[in-house]
Amino acid sequence: MNSMKSLPKAKEFVRSLVWVVTLLALSSCSWFGSTKSVSPPKKSIEVSAPKDCDLPYCEVNLNASLWLLWNPILYVQKTERRLLLVDNKVLIRDYPIALGFQPKGDKYMRGDGRTPEGDFFVCVKNPSSKYYKGFGINYPSPKHAEEAYLLGAISRDEYLKIMQANEKKTLPPDGTRLGGDIFIHGGGAGEDWTLGCVALRNNDIEELFDVIPVGTPVKILP
Repeated sequence: MNSMKSLPKAKEFVRSLVWVVTLLALSSCSWFGSTKSVSPPKKSIEVSAPKDCDLPYCEVNLNASLWLLWNPILYVQKTERRLLLVDNKVLIRDYPIALGFQPKGDKYMRGDGRTPEGDFFVCVKNPSSKYYKGFGINYPSPKHAEEAYLLGAISRDEYLKIMQANEKKTLPPDGTRLGGDIFIHGGGAGEDWTLGCVALRNNDIEELFDVIPVGTPVKILP
């Protein structure tokens, strides 16, 4: 009889125990050994990679301030007769230009009237150029010097002087058969008239002169 009387109490105790276990399970996921948070997952932010582009630039902002340039590059497009100022793949300015009086092809020698092609950099700035203002570029470049030396067009001493000037980032000598003294300067952007330089309108070179530092890459394309 005593065992029969204790049965309801045992059932009540079991129900109470189940209720406590259920409350604990609902209040803590760690009850089952899980270390995952029960907070709702945060929405991920997708950052798309920049799209590749064939042009020297991927965006255009011709109203951007020149005083905010971060990584400028000058592109001379000989066929289109344009000089492009590009900063971090954004086209900032687009200027008309004039070239040498024989513009087609790379420059080979002094007096050929050709504007050189290849990768260069601004190595000097002239605020009182004969043609208003100008940036001197490092022509002959090491590539031009090496090719000329292998062909016997310049001496070993001339080759070394050109290479040393490029290493020091100064204007290379212009007295060899390769010529030199190539500038991006003012004077007008009409018909091709220079001896191999790149000519802009005076107001365009004025706009560029104070914001383009020595060392700025210059890429002259066919």
